[in-house]
Amino acid sequence: MEDGPPACPTVIDRRYGNLDRLESLSAGQAGKKEEYVIFSGHYDHLGILKPVKGDSIANGADDDASGTTAVITLAKYYKKLNNNARTLIFAAFTAEEIGGFGSRYFSKQFKADKVMAMFNIEMIGTESKWGINSAFITGYERTDMGKILEKNLSGSQFTFYPDPYPQQQLFYRSDNASLARQGVPAHTISTFEIDVDKHYHTLDDDIDHLDMKNMAAIIRSIAISSKTIVEGKDTPTRVDTTQLR
Repeated sequence: MEDGPPACPTVIDRRYGNLDRLESLSAGQAGKKEEYVIFSGHYDHLGILKPVKGDSIANGADDDASGTTAVITLAKYYKKLNNNARTLIFAAFTAEEIGGFGSRYFSKQFKADKVMAMFNIEMIGTESKWGINSAFITGYERTDMGKILEKNLSGSQFTFYPDPYPQQQLFYRSDNASLARQGVPAHTISTFEIDVDKHYHTLDDDIDHLDMKNMAAIIRSIAISSKTIVEGKDTPTRVDTTQLR
């Protein structure tokens, strides 16, 4: 998550066997193959900081190894299902922390009207302010994507909430913003308690502070809630770009 506003994407493509392209699952349903659903996170962090007790490496376990873990897990999940109607793109961006340059470049590689939804996953390694089985969606009110996810989670113990920190402008501070500015229903899913998190952008953002069980529940809920969008049965409304800053 950027300090201020929101990456040449480095993403996996099994077709080419390297780490500088996209991982994608082509659609099987006629008429939906050219429609895309994106799952993303960023793999960059702050690099080297002023040493504290001999440690100078900012690991970025929550920000955003937790999100890229989700992207990889979801890619494996959907590959195993192998029944997606729309083409799925799994992207890990670089340069998010310095201005979202990777996602900006990435956003220019697609026709925006062919991207049906973007699930950007950022900082899901801790409990949200509501506790376990919950996360929030930035820019919730800008499309009906959140309501679609809620519908698909009906009967479960998990809840997606609107962003509780609107004054922090988190909608603009992660990689979803690059596509949202083109009208794509692009939102970030997070549990980040920005008002109390002591590890944010410090050397202490390491794996010891992650709640793996809760992370797994969040990833599972993203998989379940995205189902009808992936299947082409639901299409979120577009972002009104005239209302963006």
